[in-house]
Amino acid sequence: MPRVAFTTLGCKVNQFETEIMEGLFKQRHYEVGPFDQPADVYVINTCSVTHLGERKSRQLIRRAARLNADAVIAVTGCYAQVSPEQVENIPGVNVIVGTKDRDKIVDLVEQAAFSHKKVNAVTDIMKMQEFEDIPLFAAPGRTRAFLKIQEGCTNYCTYCIIPYARGPLRSRPLGSIAGEARKLVKAGFKEIVLTGIHLGAYGRDFSGSVNLVDAVKTVLAVKELQRLRLGSLESVEVADELIDLMQQDGRLCRHLHLPLQAGDNQVLAAMNRHYTVAEFEALMEAIMNRIPDIAISTDIIVGFPGETEKMFANGLQVIDRLPFSRIHVFPYSRRSGTPAAAFAGQVSEEQKKQRAAAMSKLAEKKSLQYKQAYLGRTMEVLFESADGAAIDGLTVNYLRVYTSAAAVGEGKLQPMRLDRLYLDGIWGTVAD
Repeated sequence: MPRVAFTTLGCKVNQFETEIMEGLFKQRHYEVGPFDQPADVYVINTCSVTHLGERKSRQLIRRAARLNADAVIAVTGCYAQVSPEQVENIPGVNVIVGTKDRDKIVDLVEQAAFSHKKVNAVTDIMKMQEFEDIPLFAAPGRTRAFLKIQEGCTNYCTYCIIPYARGPLRSRPLGSIAGEARKLVKAGFKEIVLTGIHLGAYGRDFSGSVNLVDAVKTVLAVKELQRLRLGSLESVEVADELIDLMQQDGRLCRHLHLPLQAGDNQVLAAMNRHYTVAEFEALMEAIMNRIPDIAISTDIIVGFPGETEKMFANGLQVIDRLPFSRIHVFPYSRRSGTPAAAFAGQVSEEQKKQRAAAMSKLAEKKSLQYKQAYLGRTMEVLFESADGAAIDGLTVNYLRVYTSAAAVGEGKLQPMRLDRLYLDGIWGTVAD
C-alpha cells in the first residue's frame, strides 16, 4: 500500500482542507503516515499570509525531498496559488495545486509519478464562481469537526493577500451543509465548527436569498448535534438574529471571534477596515448585555505602516477597557502584492517587536482576568484529548479546562467545577 504524508501551515480552513485531501487519498487505498517519516507522496498545504509562512513552506518541501528523493512532492494552498512559478522552481516539487481543484489531487499525483514530469494545475482563481464541494471521506478524531461552508473574500484589507489567493465569494449550498453535518454527527462528532475564509459573507453569492443565520439553523436542525461553534466573523456582520439564536439554543456556543485588528481609527482606515473603534465597542457592549457569559476573542496587528506611538498608545487603551477573553497579537508583516507593502511610514522591526511585546503582555492580563471570573463556577466541558495523566476540553464560551484523565473520557460532555488556574486554562473537578 503506498504511503502519503501531509503537513499543514496556516489557518483552520487549511487544516480542514488537509483533512479533505487525506480522505481522498484513503479512498484510493493510500496509507496516511507522519510527515517526518519516509513516504511515497508528500503533500504540503501552504500558507501565504506572511513571507514567514512561505519560507516555512519552502523548508518543508526541502525536508520532504531529503526524506525520500524519489517521492512525489505536491504543494497546494495559498502559496501555490499566488506564486506557482516560484513553487515550481523549488527542487523536488512535482505537483502544484492552488486553492481549487483539490478534488483532483490524487489523479495529479499519480499523473506526475507515471510521467516523471512536473504537473502545474494552478489556474486563475478569480474566475472561480462555485464552491468546491468535496465530501469529507475520512475525518480524524471523534470530538470536534470543522465544516467549511464558504470560500473567498472581497474585503481587500490593505495588508492581506488572501483575496488574491482565494478568489471571489462562493458559498456551500444549504443541502450540502445539512448532509455533511448529519454525516459528521453520525461519525460520532459532538461539536461542529463552521468555518470559511469570509464566513460572515456566507450566501451573498446566492443573490442575498440566504445568509449565515440560515446555515447555522440548517446545522442546528440536526437534533443529535450537541454543539455548534462559529469561526472568525467580521464585527459588521454579526446579525441580531444570530445573537437571538445564541440565546435560544444552548448548543450554539457562546463564543465569537471578532478581529478588531487596531485600536485607532486612523490605522483602521489605512487598513481598509469597515468600522470605527466606537462602532466595534458599541457592538461588544450590545452583545454582552444580551449574553453576559459570552467569550469575545480578537486579533490585533501592531506596527502597521504609519502607526505612530500615539496611535499605538490609543490601541493599548482601547484593548485595556474592552472585556476580551483572548487576544492574538501579530506584528505587521510586509507582504508584497498588497497595497500596504508600498505605504510610507513603515515601522522598524525593532519597534514592531517592542509593540508586540507590550500588546502581548496586556493580552495575558486580559486572558487572566477572564479566566479568574469563572473560578468556583460549574460549567459543562466537552473533553477532547488526553495527554498523559490529564485530559482537556472546552466550555461553550471557550475556556480550556483540564482534569484527571481517569475522571472522564474523550468525547464526554461533563459538568465541571472550575477550581484553579492551570497552564493556559483552568483545572476542574467533576461536579456532583
